Amino acid sequence: MDTVKKIRDKAKAIHRARPKTIALPEYNDKRVAEAARIIEAEGIAKVLLLTPDKIDPADKKRYIEDYYQIRKYKGEDISSIRKLFDDPLYYAAMITREGKVDGFVAGASHTTADVCRAAINGIGVDDKLKIASSCFIMVVPNCSYGQDGTFIFADCGVIPEPNPRQLACIAFAAAELCGKVLDFIPRIALLSYSTKGSARGKSIDNIREALMILKEMAPDLSADGEMQVDTALVPEVAKIKDPGSPVGGRANVLIFPNLEAGNISYKIVERLARGRGLGPLLMGLKKPCSDLSRGCCVEDVVDCTAVTAIRAA
Repeated sequence: MDTVKKIRDKAKAIHRARPKTIALPEYNDKRVAEAARIIEAEGIAKVLLLTPDKIDPADKKRYIEDYYQIRKYKGEDISSIRKLFDDPLYYAAMITREGKVDGFVAGASHTTADVCRAAINGIGVDDKLKIASSCFIMVVPNCSYGQDGTFIFADCGVIPEPNPRQLACIAFAAAELCGKVLDFIPRIALLSYSTKGSARGKSIDNIREALMILKEMAPDLSADGEMQVDTALVPEVAKIKDPGSPVGGRANVLIFPNLEAGNISYKIVERLARGRGLGPLLMGLKKPCSDLSRGCCVEDVVDCTAVTAIRAA
């Protein structure tokens, strides 16, 4: 079954059983407004399009004070926070935090930094992982690698230079999302320019340490590294370069050593292989949230909302 159709069908099944409400704060973007109509019409989720009449002034006032309490240790004053809340993005984060909605999707008219700031400070970071990161669900047509052409790429949007613990947490969160949203058994490759000592460098040391931490966090996860991307994806190459690897040639979750590698890779796959990227899906938060590219189409908003609803289930 087509991955995107499977995601929508799963969200619809959840909606029939117990509807999840997803906030869309960018009400004045035509793509978002059209997506909201489709989401409701297809029964993917319940949508709260945050038009001005949907924002409760008393709640907004309370959220401004709550957000100030969260951020005052950073020296932010109440007047600057009031200005932030002129944007419905922050209201969306706070109603998600409070549980009035189950998640939110934004980014059509906001930068990733804007969405991450609102989500991290508003929703809060998961107590176990202690870091926020992101991933993409990548769907590549006519591709036999990964899970019939479907992959998780992480982190492609948040942490520029992850340390070993952060890499391990990114991998853990991506594996969890892989299982929950896609129903795949995750096979994780921590990518590098080296396969098992074929080169040396600090980043390689970081990856090896990250693998050790990940195995302590989740001993049952199938993961390996450091690993070049051809070793991770191509069975014939894996047999030569790393024949003993538990994931070599079969990886479906690709963990990049830094943000540059991840961001460049997902955009190359989109443009050269005509792949479809859903995300960035923010991970490591207390409630689900999805970012969007400012170049997104209506279908991207619909599908990221479906993913967010599944994650909230």
